[in-house]
Amino acid sequence: MTATDPHPSPHGPEPAEYSEEPRLTTSPAPDPLAAADALVARLRARRTEPAASPQLEALALAVTANQPVLLWGEPGIGKSAGLEQLAAGLGLPLETVIASVHEPSDFAGLPIVGDDPAATGVPMAPPDWAVRLRDAGHGLLFFDELSSAPPAVQAALLRVVLERRVGSLVLPDAVRIVAAANPPSSAADGWHLSPPLANRFVHLHWTHDPATVARGMAGTWPEATVPVVDPAKVPGAVARARGAVSGFLTARPGLVHQLPGDAETRGRSWPSPRTWEMALRLLATAYATGAGREATAAALTGAVGDGAGIELLSYLEHLDLPDPERVLADPAAFALPDRGDRQLAFLIAIVSAVQSDLTRSRWEAAWAVLAKAVDAGVPDVAARAATDLAAMRRLDWPVPAGIDAFLDLLRLSGALPCGR
Repeated sequence: MTATDPHPSPHGPEPAEYSEEPRLTTSPAPDPLAAADALVARLRARRTEPAASPQLEALALAVTANQPVLLWGEPGIGKSAGLEQLAAGLGLPLETVIASVHEPSDFAGLPIVGDDPAATGVPMAPPDWAVRLRDAGHGLLFFDELSSAPPAVQAALLRVVLERRVGSLVLPDAVRIVAAANPPSSAADGWHLSPPLANRFVHLHWTHDPATVARGMAGTWPEATVPVVDPAKVPGAVARARGAVSGFLTARPGLVHQLPGDAETRGRSWPSPRTWEMALRLLATAYATGAGREATAAALTGAVGDGAGIELLSYLEHLDLPDPERVLADPAAFALPDRGDRQLAFLIAIVSAVQSDLTRSRWEAAWAVLAKAVDAGVPDVAARAATDLAAMRRLDWPVPAGIDAFLDLLRLSGALPCGR
């Protein structure tokens, strides 16, 4: 006789308790590529050291001056790596755009139709890389494989490079633009650059140094030295650069604009008013940063071409202008240069320095400098500077004594009333 459950379940007897046997667990299989990835990571580790690299310094100089730069070199020579190193040294975000695989609309913008196009127009939507640069407020925009871009794409890039406009978006002024290109003979489906696009860049020849590459394979590469503008040197640097470039073009007016005759040369650097403006900025930045001679020479010839650039460098080598700011501070201690070209360039620099910070004392000091040109028997050299100085005079400033030698000239030019 068996005992019965006083509270039987309506669903029948409870099932017996189930006990599961413990299962054996196995660890996941090791990643067969983990060790390979660790090896590659170890090879990527590198260090940098200070080393003289004029081409890298020239690139940094042009980027500091905020001039669009185009690096020319054979494939695989390290153009992209040099730019990545520079971006890291500047602490700037880098946006790389392969120009050859894009359509013109990628740079001109894609039309976006709104609710009422007749009233609001059709905006041109920018690509994502342009939006990221706009939001960051600064950065390096790198157009790679530029010589492989067809003419239609090159035409669309004109506004991006010169006006910094991508569709309806305007890139911040602090965004620097750099491009790289292979010679058409070694580029994939290579094209010569159109003259309008080529004339918007500082062209730098990118080569390799076997010793540098060999040391890089050992893990050490040259450090990208970024030139730093000295604020105290800015006024004098700007005035000296204006005097030098303006004086040179006054002596060599035929070099103001020279469009080359063949397609290949038109796709490189050549002199035009636009590239002379670029040269002016590069020279002023070089003066304010103390850039090296080789880097400055590479940047200037990259702006206006080899022929005009070599003549400019020869002119600068023998010019040796004094600092206009020091002369204005003590004009009595200044001796006018003997050579006519140096006299002209220096007087232009004096006028530029006064114009950038116009006060009565500086204006009168400039007239004291011009009076020395009269005493030296070369008032014709100072005639243009005298006309510009007279135009800066404020009504409550008295006419300085040094103006007497230029009265007839100033009256004829209208800078001075006939009744004085």
